[in-house]
Amino acid sequence: MNTAATFEIFLSVAPGLEATVCDEVREKGFADPVAVPGGVTFTGNWSDVWRANLELRGAGRVLARIGGFMAFHLAQLDKRSRKFAWGEVLRADVPLRVEVTCHKSKIYHAGAAAQRIETALREDFGATIMPEAAVCLKVRIDDNNVLLSVDTSGESLHKRGHKAAVGKAPMRETLAAMFLSQCGFAGQEPVVDPMCGSGTFLIEAAEIAVGLHPGRDRNFAFEQLATFDPAAWDRMRKSATPTTPPVRFYGSDRDAGAIRMSTQNAERAGVGDVITFANHAFSDLTPPEGTPGLVIVNPPYGGRIGNKKLLFGLYAALGQVLKERFAGWRVGIVTSDRGLAKATGLTFLPQGPSVAHGGLKVTLFRTEPLR
Repeated sequence: MNTAATFEIFLSVAPGLEATVCDEVREKGFADPVAVPGGVTFTGNWSDVWRANLELRGAGRVLARIGGFMAFHLAQLDKRSRKFAWGEVLRADVPLRVEVTCHKSKIYHAGAAAQRIETALREDFGATIMPEAAVCLKVRIDDNNVLLSVDTSGESLHKRGHKAAVGKAPMRETLAAMFLSQCGFAGQEPVVDPMCGSGTFLIEAAEIAVGLHPGRDRNFAFEQLATFDPAAWDRMRKSATPTTPPVRFYGSDRDAGAIRMSTQNAERAGVGDVITFANHAFSDLTPPEGTPGLVIVNPPYGGRIGNKKLLFGLYAALGQVLKERFAGWRVGIVTSDRGLAKATGLTFLPQGPSVAHGGLKVTLFRTEPLR
């Protein structure tokens, strides 16, 4: 595969965030993205694959569609796998694993299909198959069409590479960034999180404001492919020009351990100097001086932490603090329970789709500036 040639690129996305990530992909200058169930597709080359991994905040993985063929039975799958030009993308000296899914096809046994492809890769390409390999060949057999993709990310992209500590019910970085986007945050206003946990919302907001690429501190599976150009990648990774943002970010939590954790995470991410963390309950929350901005919070919601009955009082008290002290500020509350959101007494804008998060469906409840 010519490194300048274009092919389909698929971004896996938390269900419910497809449209938001599609907007991000378009804003980042990738060509004609299309939101599809569970992801976003666009056409690009290997340079676009690297840049998507480096720059996109909402995608979970970046899959490169490297080719495909029809196969109606296992012998045909075996034969066509042996003829495929694996060496244009894969390296024989780098171990890989194969994952197969089958849907509405004559070949219906994913395990048997994976075995045939693995054997072809071993015998005709010289590959080493290892179940824990960083490079993953994803094979989807759908209506007898065998679609071959390489997961170019490796670890999920929410793992930015600088967070060592997480709290009890962490918000994934990919979700936090897209919820900030849905609240209209673009890096030009202060953000307050009164239950900041491990600091995810604030670190994402600060990185956006400073102009840091989310993937700057980690490795990717594409570095192990035959299409990789280390010099070009090095130039791309160093292309960001960080700036001093016009605003600061503020996190608080009643748990002293959470504040230690979020402070360390922010320092590792290189944004510790633009975030102020404080150890106190939200009842002691006051707005920072200066122009209003966004209060965003992911309070406990019973499905994961604690007893839901006790939470209605918590949400009511949070709503009261915000209404009394945060005139002019917009609010975003992420919760799995509409009743809890309603308990705040805040007036919410129409909600977008719910988003899959840790076995639950969570929704972002947004307000206009409070009066």
